[in-house]
Amino acid sequence: MKLATLKDGSRDGRLVVVSRDLRSAVEPRGIAATMQFALEHWTETEPLLQAVYKQLNEDMAGNAFAFEPREAMAPLPRAYQWADASAFLNHGSLMERAYNLDIKKDPGVPIIYQGSGDDFLGACDDYPVPGEEHQIDFEGEVAVVLDDVPMGIQPTAAARHIKLLMLLNDVSLRAHLFKEVSIGFGPLRAKPSTVFAPVAVTPDELGEAWANGRVHLPLRVTLNGKRFGEPSGGEMDFSFPELVMHLARTRNLRAGTVLGSGTFSNRNYKQTGSACLAEQRAIEKIEYGEPYTPFLSFGDQLRFEMLDSTGLSIFGAIDHRFVPAPTVEEV
Repeated sequence: MKLATLKDGSRDGRLVVVSRDLRSAVEPRGIAATMQFALEHWTETEPLLQAVYKQLNEDMAGNAFAFEPREAMAPLPRAYQWADASAFLNHGSLMERAYNLDIKKDPGVPIIYQGSGDDFLGACDDYPVPGEEHQIDFEGEVAVVLDDVPMGIQPTAAARHIKLLMLLNDVSLRAHLFKEVSIGFGPLRAKPSTVFAPVAVTPDELGEAWANGRVHLPLRVTLNGKRFGEPSGGEMDFSFPELVMHLARTRNLRAGTVLGSGTFSNRNYKQTGSACLAEQRAIEKIEYGEPYTPFLSFGDQLRFEMLDSTGLSIFGAIDHRFVPAPTVEEV
């Protein structure tokens, strides 16, 4: 099943069911008005939404209309909790080698930071940044969306609480990151709003590509129309159920919690490329002594997309550009 949230002037938008080919949508009236409501009542809403999805794909849904990604908000426009992991150890290893970082970490324990869930952006929205001097970067990832998860859950049970998956660009401002991490409390200014592809999907939409709690598909990243990389999600060193277990070790997780994988990163990066500028710059520093790939400039256009085995776009595409943020006086 594929779900999206359309802009309607409210903060939470209106939930729609989207066809598998992303061409049409229908509003599930009487079932769930918002994504958050659907997640909080998933046992009741999921089979009803699935029935609407089936009708839509069979061209039998009344009041169906053309789906326009530019009219979509993030599938979950705001979340009570947004946490992001660094589940691809190759990425951290490259950063540590390039910049001689001494990161204190325990083997077998994932790194997760608490992000900002109050201001997610839609896939085609212009992305405002106060200035290019903040060193604008992108990070291509996938995330899971959970229903209520009890504290102390184990991975096998945790897997059953993964209700949706989303594709995202976890924007980073590198001018702040090292300093904030070195303080010991994690990133704050370095992690502004996150951008999500227009459609969230249930795990079954991935077919055999959803295995062992990982998405075994490449993430296609293009910058200004040119291929940047297409690393696979299959190399996650920690599965999503393991990440859920870690996050829920000492607390309950409530419906609508979003948990990211961290930027996709593969050990054969010379073939796959990367999903973020910082990693590409780290590779250049290791191999040539200095990085030469610049951070983003205003007007730069990014596209992220993941295709299934038939070439069909799973989540729709993130396709957005970076622009100067308005001053406070202009707001």
